[in-house]
Amino acid sequence: LRSKPRSMAAKTAKRRAVISWVLVVAWACFIFFMSAHTGSDLSSGDDLVSRIKLWLDGVQVVLFGEGIDAVSSIAHFCEYLVFGALICNAFRCHIPVRTALVAAVLVASLYGVTDEIHQIFVPGRFCDPADWAVDTVGAAIGSTLVWLKAHSKVSAGTAEEGSSTQRKQDA
Repeated sequence: LRSKPRSMAAKTAKRRAVISWVLVVAWACFIFFMSAHTGSDLSSGDDLVSRIKLWLDGVQVVLFGEGIDAVSSIAHFCEYLVFGALICNAFRCHIPVRTALVAAVLVASLYGVTDEIHQIFVPGRFCDPADWAVDTVGAAIGSTLVWLKAHSKVSAGTAEEGSSTQRKQDA
């Protein structure tokens, strides 16, 4: 009877790992898609992305004035924050979460390098080492958030076990 729950647990863990890696690949494709377009490509049109980009450009001008492109850096940061979190989550299906954090930052950072190289070949885009640095910081924070979440679950489980043991001792 015990082999059934273990096999169910193994199937669930495998399914979780596959879904986690599919999300990583999907997000990498999204980053590639975004890098293949210029800001003006994204702001010309009537779709949701164009409306958001135009709104962000307007907010940016109000906050920082003309000539400052904070939207690009914020976009890079957010893309890689999510990417780092997804990679860390996928790695933690196979390795300890602390190791997953480091591996995720390294993989996301290397992907950021390839992203910047890719932009050399996109008309209207260019390779910017500052973008790579922002990508890496975003990935590091995203991975750290996954680590903190996993760490808090472990701590909560340990605290719960401790309080349960204490109640038994008190009884």
